[in-house]
Amino acid sequence: MQDALPIDSDSPRFFRAAGWLAVVLAMALLVLVPAAAFWGVRAGALQNLRDEGLAAAQSRALTLESILDRQRAVVAILADDAMVKATLRKGFDQGDAVSAKLEGLRAETQSTVLYLLDATGRTIAASNWNQPNSFLGHDYSFRDYFRQANPTALEFALGTVSGQPGLYLSHDVRDGGALLGVVVVKVQFDGLEAAWARSPNATHVTEADGRVIITTDAALRFTATPPAVPDSLPIALPVRGTGWTLAMHVPTREARQTALYAAGAAGLAVLLLMALADQARRARLRAARKARADRAYRAELERAVAERTRDLSEEMRERQLAQQRLSQMQSDLVQANKLATMGQITAGVAHEINQPLATIRLLAENGQAMQPGGPAGDNLARITRMTDRIGQITDQLRSFARKPTGEIGPVPLRPVIEASLLLTASRRKASDMPVHLPDIPEDLAVAGEQVRVEQILVNLLTNAFEAQDASSDPWIRIGIQAGEHVTLTVADNGPGLPPQVRDQLFAPFATSKAQGLGLGLVISRDIARDLGGELTADDPVPGQGATFRLILRRAA
Repeated sequence: MQDALPIDSDSPRFFRAAGWLAVVLAMALLVLVPAAAFWGVRAGALQNLRDEGLAAAQSRALTLESILDRQRAVVAILADDAMVKATLRKGFDQGDAVSAKLEGLRAETQSTVLYLLDATGRTIAASNWNQPNSFLGHDYSFRDYFRQANPTALEFALGTVSGQPGLYLSHDVRDGGALLGVVVVKVQFDGLEAAWARSPNATHVTEADGRVIITTDAALRFTATPPAVPDSLPIALPVRGTGWTLAMHVPTREARQTALYAAGAAGLAVLLLMALADQARRARLRAARKARADRAYRAELERAVAERTRDLSEEMRERQLAQQRLSQMQSDLVQANKLATMGQITAGVAHEINQPLATIRLLAENGQAMQPGGPAGDNLARITRMTDRIGQITDQLRSFARKPTGEIGPVPLRPVIEASLLLTASRRKASDMPVHLPDIPEDLAVAGEQVRVEQILVNLLTNAFEAQDASSDPWIRIGIQAGEHVTLTVADNGPGLPPQVRDQLFAPFATSKAQGLGLGLVISRDIARDLGGELTADDPVPGQGATFRLILRRAA
């Protein structure tokens, strides 16, 4: 059975397969793109309608609240009016003056009727006192706005005299603790409902029990909560201080029409893109026929050129690699010579100091023998101790400068730490920086080489000292955890490692110090790995310094 031949991207077979795939994709796009456009545009249009409707509903609710606040203020002021209280004390016959006053206030406050009830619920003064449908003499003790006025009450109902619906706001009138009567204002919302009706947004105000009281459709007044309006967005807002709810229904017909227009435009765009894609496909098919004829010629020519240039390219590559290796070796040799020279100078200085140091010690001991007591003898004793100290430092320097033997064996940890602290003592004492040490068992040892372990610790301690030059209360803490491996931590309370420094901490020649080489941590980590261990830095913690961890194998 023969293997199936691969289809060339420029072959007729490929274009036939691509043509069928293009037809399927085109049909899918012709359906999906208009649908996506319809639903996307419709969602945006509905959101805009919802925002506009909410703003309109808030405006209507604020208008209604303003009317109610104004009328509440009217009855509150009248309830404290001296003329009103005097009339209630004197009775029905003294109400004409108050009626005239109420008539003037009614026009100013845009209310429908203002009237005054005595303690029995009978009207003794009214703003319509001189009209045929005057409220004077009528008994309204059965009304909730009279019975529940303590101090205010609110009731929406049909008028028993006028037969017109309206809102009744009342406020009791008291003389001390005694009830004198009740001031009532009736407000009709004909103008407000007419203004709302000029908008396409149907609006209803319902009481707490769902009864419609203010509406753009008079047929719904005093009915239960009206059913939802089809193809509309319902918006509901509370009316402050009443327990009412203002409901507005925003028609969505406009959003649907906009979405349909967008879907049609998207469908036309897809058809146009399909036509352009078909033209491009045909053009590529023609170009592919010509490309196949040119390809064979170019392939033969390129093969000949490649064979002729391969040898030359290989030779050039080898010369470039050799030049790079030579440059790297020269750079490494220069750096190695610098470090070696520094080591020789350090070892030489430590060696040359020993002879004059021994002379100073001998002279100090002789002087101490001649002056066994007194201040002079004490000073000579101090000189002797200082020469011993300098001798210890030079011994450590010469030991540190010795070439490692390469032999790995047990290295007691306490002498290594003490030697490292001695080598860095000048830096630490310059800033009076304390170093906190744990209890180190005498028999605790690591597998390694003393000089190389000391080199790692000296690098870590030096970095810790230099990182805290500007700190007000610097300190260094050395910690030890012993198990199958020994983990030695060096922590400080300096500024810590910035993220950009932490990312390149062990990269060669990467340093944040003005005079640094960027090799100390690189060399230290390589030494730790050669000894079978590892050197790492903890992740930065805000407000804490840096912490380095040296992990070495525990000596058996």
